[in-house]
Amino acid sequence: MTFMKIKELAAKLQITPRAIRFYEEKGLIHPAKQPNNDYRLFSENDAWRIQTISSLREVGMSIDHIRAVLSELDDGNDNEILYYLEQQRSAMYSQWIELKQMIQTTDEMIDLLKQQKTLQIEHIVHLANGSKRLRDLRKTWSDRWNFDRQASFYDELVTSRQAINLYENYEQALDLTLAWVTPSKTEKGLDIGTGTGNLAGRFLQAGIPMAAIDQSKQMLKQCQMKYPHLETKLGNFLAIPYLDDQFDFIVTSYALHHLTDEQKLIALEEMARVLQPHGRICITDLMFENEAARSRYLRELEQQGAFEMKDAILDEYYADKSLILDWFEKKGYMTRHEQLSDLLHIVYAVPIRKR
Repeated sequence: MTFMKIKELAAKLQITPRAIRFYEEKGLIHPAKQPNNDYRLFSENDAWRIQTISSLREVGMSIDHIRAVLSELDDGNDNEILYYLEQQRSAMYSQWIELKQMIQTTDEMIDLLKQQKTLQIEHIVHLANGSKRLRDLRKTWSDRWNFDRQASFYDELVTSRQAINLYENYEQALDLTLAWVTPSKTEKGLDIGTGTGNLAGRFLQAGIPMAAIDQSKQMLKQCQMKYPHLETKLGNFLAIPYLDDQFDFIVTSYALHHLTDEQKLIALEEMARVLQPHGRICITDLMFENEAARSRYLRELEQQGAFEMKDAILDEYYADKSLILDWFEKKGYMTRHEQLSDLLHIVYAVPIRKR
């Protein structure tokens, strides 16, 4: 076996000896040492490992995540490596979207200064606070419901008849989503919060090219087993891991209600971003007609003694449909909507003017 000293290896890999020492300090590499003088000796395997580390650092991966990836490589777990790379890609999209928001805020400050010849401190604070609020809304979402744990029995859950049946008319709702969107086979769609792929699968079976995203690693594993040819990515509503103008339509089912009202509006903006100018959106989800309808329904549950059902609803963020419809109207969409059961609604939006 041929060994190299640190300067020789650094020259070969075109990195600095300091970087190699840093990786050693962090426990990512373990070079041999000459017994007489403790000079480091690097094998070809060390060189390959350092190249791997450098490549992962190039895409912004943290040292802790790199350590985990190397461990999976050592154990031959390629699927786990894929997960870490997807996680990194998702984080990069979030950073990219945040940077776009910062650029937009800066542009607004510049426009104000040009128009008014001076920039009042209250205007700066207002714009900066708005940008910070959007960033915080993206970062504060967490999976309180542990969808990784639910993945193995999710399909059974949505088709079973329970005392608290939040998935009433589930199959019919997914069928109706496909019927309302009526895509052509030349179009490509995106399913957000795909879970195990039940909605995306209907479009695939109709011959429609589809992509799908979900924030749950285990849900995507189930989805990929069912639909191995479906394009899937780790991601979420608040930072969709695609560039602008990629899709002809977006669908989502039983997922948007895991976002707060403010986060839902960010999600709608994200959907519009990745859609082509003619792109349409179909949301099939648990929601209320308006806040008055929510209050009335919860009050009726309490009068009936259905406290478990009431608690289940309060544990989620069922949408106020009137707010979603208002957003679509302001953004130039024409909408069609229908209530399918006490809690289940479908909203279909088509742009009638260019974004």
